[in-house]
Amino acid sequence: MLLHLNIQNFAIVKSLDIDWKSGMTTITGETGAGKSIAIDALGLCLGERATTNAVRPNSSKAELSATFDTKVNVTAQHWLEQHDLINEEDECILRRVISAEGRSKAYINGIQVPLAQLKEIGRLLINIHGQQDHQLITKHTEQVKMLDDYAAHQELLNDVQYYFQKNQKLTQELKHLTESKIQREAKQQLLQYQVNELNEFSIQDGEFELLEKDYKRHSNAQDILNDTLYSIQSLSEDESFNVIDSLRKITDSISRLSSLDNSLSNVSNTINDALIQIEDANSELKHYYDNLELDPEEYANIEERFSQTIQLAKKHHVTPESLYSFHSQLTLELNNINSDESRLETLANEIESNKVKYLSASELLHKSRVKSAKKLSQYITENIQQLNMPHGEFKVDVQKTAKDTISANGINNVSFLVSINPGQPLEPMDKVASGGELSRISLAMQVILAEKVVTPSLIFDEVDVGISGPTASMVGAKLQELAKSTQVICVTHLPQVASKGHQQLFVAKLTDGEITETTVNELSSNGRVQEIARLLAGDSITDSSLANAQELLAS
Repeated sequence: MLLHLNIQNFAIVKSLDIDWKSGMTTITGETGAGKSIAIDALGLCLGERATTNAVRPNSSKAELSATFDTKVNVTAQHWLEQHDLINEEDECILRRVISAEGRSKAYINGIQVPLAQLKEIGRLLINIHGQQDHQLITKHTEQVKMLDDYAAHQELLNDVQYYFQKNQKLTQELKHLTESKIQREAKQQLLQYQVNELNEFSIQDGEFELLEKDYKRHSNAQDILNDTLYSIQSLSEDESFNVIDSLRKITDSISRLSSLDNSLSNVSNTINDALIQIEDANSELKHYYDNLELDPEEYANIEERFSQTIQLAKKHHVTPESLYSFHSQLTLELNNINSDESRLETLANEIESNKVKYLSASELLHKSRVKSAKKLSQYITENIQQLNMPHGEFKVDVQKTAKDTISANGINNVSFLVSINPGQPLEPMDKVASGGELSRISLAMQVILAEKVVTPSLIFDEVDVGISGPTASMVGAKLQELAKSTQVICVTHLPQVASKGHQQLFVAKLTDGEITETTVNELSSNGRVQEIARLLAGDSITDSSLANAQELLAS
């Protein structure tokens, strides 16, 4: 429930603190005093859009905060835990700061949050019914929502919406595949030709690099033979002079010298090491030469494969090295197209199967709506008859839509029908009900839904417009009855409603001719008598109006 509201520099309020009690609180005041100022401020705490005129003139910012007790509000506690915003006092403090330039910041329990989160938690804490709600009740979208709220069959509605969304997704996929079928077929033919050609050539990963290496070796075969033979002869086989024989002689000579002079030891060792390495290299070179096989037929095959690879790569505008990956890519594209064609064949069956599930879920939702509509029709009929519409009859009409119609709300058209006078047929509300009658029907609906859709706090902002006399007393009694199970805050101009409150706040506007300020004060018992008398008789309070006020409060 709402515990406290603090307002700083908001509209014509300089500073205001309001403590709220359980039960029913009524808010009254003179015309133009700003009876809804606290409701407007609370709305901003709940995430409503802020405007620059929200800030009091000559102030840099407006600050608003609302404190709620969440001790028994399990849903709100769970939401706060999920978002790491819970505090130890079982309270939820919503705060809004609005600058004179129109910028705003939102906070939950002292932590800055996106404005959307204020709206999310706000729906779990309080429900505000405004003066225009009786206009909303004539809209078919609101009517089906109200019936669903009363029926409390969210799981059935979720199932319908799931299959509806799946139908939309599958239908969109079918449309896309069907529209692209011609282009896909043309591309499929081209890809199939290219893949077949590359499949036949069957280039392997890394094959071109090996071909290039072998091609270079074979194409330079004579140079390799000549240079290798020359190197072997120069190193060891030329009888007139070769490197190894010369190094051996030098090694022997330096070795003898190093025995005479130790400073030549390193030189001797280095030359000896060089001799060993050159002898090893010479041995490997001989082995290479002896095993060198340069088969002309093999060379012809290599040259042909090498040349074909380059030509095929050029044809497909890729490098020879990437021909293998290009082949893999084309194969994948072709497989995807073939998969699309296969998908196209199965989509129709999937759509039909999903539609069967959608219709089955919608039928369950329809039956639940019909059942709840009967109860709601009877309940609202009883309530509007108690609200001075003795011959009023209300019906929630639930009809099935055309067979092939699919919507997120199922297969129903929901209409609220009403008959005000005896013998009058049931017709849509906006055609037969006056503004005052709509207000009463709307109020009856709100009271019924408030009992069904549990919210810890309910605010009624002058929803009793167009109501007076005995009807007003009945409205007040209904709100008071509702306050037994939830906190009710009601902004009203009716003494019959104001007198039903357990707490009454009085809104006054003070001005010195230059500065205007609104104040809100809780009325004492005597203050309530005076205010109820004023609502009854206007500014000229009489003994009779005071007596009537005392009688209203006593009842």
